[in-house]
Amino acid sequence: MESRVCHQHYDPGVPPSLDYPPQPVDYFLREAAQKFPDKTALIFGGMAPLLGEQHSTMSYRLLDSLADRFAVGLQQMGFQKGDRLAIYMPNCPQFVIAYYGALRAGGIVVPTNPLYVAREIEHQLNDSGATFAVVLSLLYGNVREVQGHTPLRHVIVTNIKEYFPGLLKSLFTVAKEKKDGHRVDLSGETNTSWFQDFLGPASVSPRPVEVTPEDTAVLMYTGGTTGLSKGAQLSHHNILANAWQGKHWIDATDQAERTLTALPLFHSYGMTVCMNSSIVSAGTMILVPDPRDVKDIVKTIAKERPTMYPGVPALYNAINNYPEVEKYDLSSIRVCSSGAAPLPPEVQQQFQALTGARLAEGYGLSEASPVTHGNPAFGDNRIGTVGLPWPDTEVKIVDTEGGETLQPVGQEGELCIRGPQVMLGYWRKPTETKNTLRSDDDGGGPWLYTGDIAAMDEDGYFRIIDRMKDMILGAGGYNIYPREIEDVLYEHPKVLEAAAVGVPVPGKGERAKIFVVLKPDQQASPEELLDFCRENLAPYKVPSFVEFRDELPKTNVGKVLRRKLLEEEGQQEDS
Repeated sequence: MESRVCHQHYDPGVPPSLDYPPQPVDYFLREAAQKFPDKTALIFGGMAPLLGEQHSTMSYRLLDSLADRFAVGLQQMGFQKGDRLAIYMPNCPQFVIAYYGALRAGGIVVPTNPLYVAREIEHQLNDSGATFAVVLSLLYGNVREVQGHTPLRHVIVTNIKEYFPGLLKSLFTVAKEKKDGHRVDLSGETNTSWFQDFLGPASVSPRPVEVTPEDTAVLMYTGGTTGLSKGAQLSHHNILANAWQGKHWIDATDQAERTLTALPLFHSYGMTVCMNSSIVSAGTMILVPDPRDVKDIVKTIAKERPTMYPGVPALYNAINNYPEVEKYDLSSIRVCSSGAAPLPPEVQQQFQALTGARLAEGYGLSEASPVTHGNPAFGDNRIGTVGLPWPDTEVKIVDTEGGETLQPVGQEGELCIRGPQVMLGYWRKPTETKNTLRSDDDGGGPWLYTGDIAAMDEDGYFRIIDRMKDMILGAGGYNIYPREIEDVLYEHPKVLEAAAVGVPVPGKGERAKIFVVLKPDQQASPEELLDFCRENLAPYKVPSFVEFRDELPKTNVGKVLRRKLLEEEGQQEDS
């Protein structure tokens, strides 16, 4: 088990243990509205880089009122405590309104990836049992296609432009709405409403619903990169505890943080570190709908001056390599957290040099709401590690065979976590829950077995070696971790992105194959990259195959889908 020595490396003022408010998540929106009614809660530019430079703002008073009105609308349609509401849209004010409105009505939120196609939506709606959904008009066709095969009773449709500033809304209506598929006709549709029509009157308050901290607040579906996605059942206490831990990890008590919210809010990372942490601290969210739109991100940073930018390595790497990035003033950012995928040291160092910000790598997973580790925001930030366990977070490293033998300091093994942010279990999947949450005899609650290979040093800092399922079984029985190869490739001056996977070779087990995206206007041969690997890796780790790509398949938060690469590789072998 991880030693308490890690607390010695916390930033000053960060306590090893916290008192957590016994409140539901939406309580803090109400509190912020009462204490800071006129403070800006949301800034939203929509498609400003395409159509102008206007951004709209929403105060805490208005956001709280709209969450109330959404809750009233649900209750008037028969929504009961424990009912599930799916939210199917990118980052926009409507997401935040629906999220807090559903919780205020006693419901369970089911955040849904806006990149999902109809088949994927159908699975998630059926698995969660969602009876209500709020959907972006651009995506409504997918829901309409499957609605009859799901438990959905009512669909609320919203247009991305609803909270655009006036001129931008007019320009969008003329230039983009119909052309890009945002305009839909709901006449003749049953059990379907427009968002603005669905909202209850401002004069009516939501019916009070008794919600306890242990009640389920969110079904956070895992990414599905290793099979059908599962709903991690997160309680109000889980979610609030993680936001509370984050509030104290990066001191936001002066309510001054302005968080660039490009991470998708449907993802646990964006939900907690951007949205809920902002609300708990009465901060300001600067919403960016498309996390892949680097132009929008750099222009928004320069215009709106965020102080925090939670992100993923692919986003930081994209900014590093954005043409003429030096023309944009990115100096307002004081601290960034990186998660969801390994952060190559080269990307980290280049971003910090470019912006002057502190880029601290952390670690988490949907099953832990999601954050469990982080490098100190302002102290000893150790490149190549995910930092220290957060307050009240216990960690142990166990053997990968039986999962019971504790590993000594420096020894690799499976990472296990216990703390207030760890999920209740997988929604309606008792077998998967039992395999993932395992109890000791110490009465301290279940341990979350993460499936990740990690090691702890003598100061309590952790390194994530790789996913157990991604490990390559190399020649002679040696284990090869894809991240080791990828980190080396990111140091090559011509490489923009890289991914390594293990491919079967008849009679020889697995060999490493690398998929490489070169920087613009760069050329390289496979042998050049392999020579670079030979100079920087043990012989058994050097890849056997190289494939150049224009892009790598990724999740909506920029995590490379190694499984997709393997599937494509298998299809080539079968053809």
